[in-house]
Amino acid sequence: MVLIPKTQTTVKILDVGGVPDFWQNSTFLEEITLNIEIYTVNINPLYEQYGTNNHRIKAMTSDARNLKQFKDKEFDIVFSNSVIEHVGDYSEQRQMANEVMRVGKRYFIQTPNLYFPIEPHFIFPFFQFLPIQLRAELLTHFNLGWSKREQDKQKAKAQVESVKLLSKNQFVNLFPGAKCYEEKVLGLTKSFIIYDGW
Repeated sequence: MVLIPKTQTTVKILDVGGVPDFWQNSTFLEEITLNIEIYTVNINPLYEQYGTNNHRIKAMTSDARNLKQFKDKEFDIVFSNSVIEHVGDYSEQRQMANEVMRVGKRYFIQTPNLYFPIEPHFIFPFFQFLPIQLRAELLTHFNLGWSKREQDKQKAKAQVESVKLLSKNQFVNLFPGAKCYEEKVLGLTKSFIIYDGW
């Protein structure tokens, strides 16, 4: 609510990589009287197929790197939580960043810190710095964080390679001129939030 200008009565929000349940299970829509439309776009078509139970939330299938169905500055706010590290290599992350800046008047993008000691997806100390083959090997033997044990070595390798964490400099460079906030845990930077337009 703090992110919504007090002068606005209608607000259009795009959640890149989000899912309808995030908004349906929160109290966000109950706490505000503004006319709000929320669009969640996810590469997984199942979210659009199942739809939503709230007329103010629309689920769509789309790729964060190419939001061609939306016009320039169509959204008052673009929001994304821990998605940009999943879209591919740095050039693909740049594609997502460019699309966020193109379609949004304001944006608020979060990603984990590459240098936080516990890798947030596999919940394993310094996992992100281990060789790819060792990471894949670990995943073929253990459940790691949000990932179940994967016996197929190629699938395990693809899974660990699919996460490309960013340093602060890398993240900031994707969004020129934006502000960066550091989320701390025990004095260590756990994640970054890039925001602009406020």
